[in-house]
Formats: sequence, C-alpha cells, structure tokens
Amino acid sequence: MKYIHIIIALFTIMACKNSENNMTPVAEEHMREDIVVTQQQFETEQMQLGKLEAHTFNRNIVTSGVIDVPPHNRATISSFVDGYITKTPLLIGDQVKKGQHLVSLENPEFIEIQQRYLEIAEQLNYLKSEFNRQRTLFDENITSEKNFLKAQSTYKSVLAEYNGLNKKLKMLNINPESVLQGQFTSSINIYSPINGYVTKVEVSNGIHVSPSDMIMEIIDTDHIHLELSVFEKDVLRLKKGQKITFKIPEASNQNFDAEVHLVGTTIDEKNRFVKVHAHILDESQANFIVGMFVEANIISGAEDKPALPKDALIEYEGAMYALVLEDKNNGNYTFEKVKINLGQQNETYAEILNANDLTNKTVLTQGGYMLLAEEGGGHDH
Repeated sequence: MKYIHIIIALFTIMACKNSENNMTPVAEEHMREDIVVTQQQFETEQMQLGKLEAHTFNRNIVTSGVIDVPPHNRATISSFVDGYITKTPLLIGDQVKKGQHLVSLENPEFIEIQQRYLEIAEQLNYLKSEFNRQRTLFDENITSEKNFLKAQSTYKSVLAEYNGLNKKLKMLNINPESVLQGQFTSSINIYSPINGYVTKVEVSNGIHVSPSDMIMEIIDTDHIHLELSVFEKDVLRLKKGQKITFKIPEASNQNFDAEVHLVGTTIDEKNRFVKVHAHILDESQANFIVGMFVEANIISGAEDKPALPKDALIEYEGAMYALVLEDKNNGNYTFEKVKINLGQQNETYAEILNANDLTNKTVLTQGGYMLLAEEGGGHDH
C-alpha cells in the first residue's frame, strides 16, 4: 500500500505540472493583451504608424466676455426739453447717416421760447441805442454816471438773455433767423449724431418724453471689439499684443482671432476681475452683433511637450490607451495596449505625461479606435 500511495502522488504531481505548462502561454498572452491586425485590415481601416513627438502647447488664460463697440460709436438719443412724439419714421435695424432725421417732438412751449427770443431781439435794438446815447452824453459830461451805468447794465442783461435764447434755439434745431422773421414752429426735429444702425426704439407717436428719457439708441458697428473679464489670479500674465482665439458658443463652433489691445488698471472689488479690451483681427469673418457672448483663450505663452495625435488615443474601460507595435511578421501587426496619462490638450494633440513608456517606440496613430472596442466584445483579430 505504501508503494501504491507513492505512485499516485507522483502521477498527481506530474499532472499538475503538465496543467501548469499548458496554462502558462495563455496567461502570458492575457497579461500582454496583444492585439493582432492583418495587413488587409491595416489597409482597409487606413491605419498609420508614428512615434511620440514634441508638440507646442499654448499656455492659455480662459476667459469670457461680450462683443462691444467703443463709447464714441454708441449714441443714446434724447431731447433737451419735454415734448410729445409726433413722428418716428425708423425701426430697429434701420441704417442711419449722421445728420439724418430721427424723430419729431411737439410742445407749445417751443412757441413761447421763440416769442420771447423775438421780443428780446426787439428790446435789444432799443437798449443798444440807449446805451450808446448815454455813453456819448456821459463822455461829454451832459449826463450823470448813474444814468450811463443803468443803461449799460440793462443792455448787457438783455444781451445775455438774447444770446442764451439763441443758443437754446440752435440746440432745438430751430433757426434763429427764421424766428426773427416771424416764422414760428411748434415742433422740433432730432437728428442722428453718428452713422450706424438703430438698436433700440423706446417711443411711439403721442408719447410724452422728458429730457432724461431715452428715445432710441444708435450703434456704429464699423469697429467692434471684445470686452473680456479676466480673473485676478491671471492678471500678471496679461500684456498688450497677446494673441486670442475666441468663439461664439451660442452661434457657432468656429474659432476667430483677436489681439489684446488694452489691459485694465483696476480690479473689480466685487467679482475680482480686470477688464481686457481686444481688437478682432478680421471683423468681416462673421456677422458679429454687439452684445454677443464669447468664450476666449488668451495665449500667454507656449512650451514644447511630448505628445501624440488625438487619433492615436483610445478610450477603453474608463482609461486612455495607445497601441504600441510589438512585432510585424507575415503581414500581421502585433500591438500591445499601453495605458497613458494625458496632460495638456488642444484640438489635434495631447501631451503624454508618461512619455518614457513610449520613447523610441512605434505607435498606431490612426485607425485603431475600433480595435479595443472589438476586443472588449470578444472579437478575434
């Protein structure tokens, strides 16, 4: 019985060793996680090989803002006096030229101002003559100094009122010469101070407006710019002339170019940001509209980093991988799956933080995005 037990034990040990020998290649293959691609598959999927390379990444300041115009390109139209709107020929979006009629106002007080101006003008002629007469008499010692000074004071007081009314009529766009000829008007016209487009109309016929009321707004879009807000932590990285890429997320994914023109000199106490004024390099690229929200990247510097094209990156089970060429034999390509850690990224390239794992190795840079998906589904290569 002793010999029988020994023989059974030997057979058991040998069977276990054979089992281990049979399992080892499978285990090793599983550990390597090799993926084999045929020459036909390589060509059909238009796969390409490449290597880790140095790529320039911009150091960006991420910010946002709006499209705006300079203050002198924006005009708020209002009246110097009260009045009732009698004519509003323009609508939002209408183009206007400098000096073009915008709106008409009517008020009986306009007639009173003209009447007073005409009366003062008539008085002024008499008072001027009386002042000159009293001065002559005073110079000849015929009249007293008191009479001369009284005539002088009255004349200059009325002259001041005359000049004031004259200026007021001109501000109301009423011709003083027409008033002197007895031509009165109960309405006045307001004209555009700039070229541009009507962006707001706050009135309609019959509405009463006060000097503080906005009648309409006109914006000249010949020169538009970006008005950006940059947080305090990035302020020291800002300087004039830096390049900017921006897009209008609500309207398009297209990127446009701009340049930092002015950097604000004070920090907003509430939100802790500084204003940055930037010029758009080509305003004709799109139909930019004042007030559009923009997302922008201010390029504050650049640095070279080891990188791979984004087409070489494959996402698998929540991690990123690259396929490294292990062998090419009999027209077949054997790739090893290598996990990678990503750093900075742009539209086409991604920085590889564990670059040592890929140094001097050939990588599948295009056409491999389906390989790991198929592997996860149990397909054979």
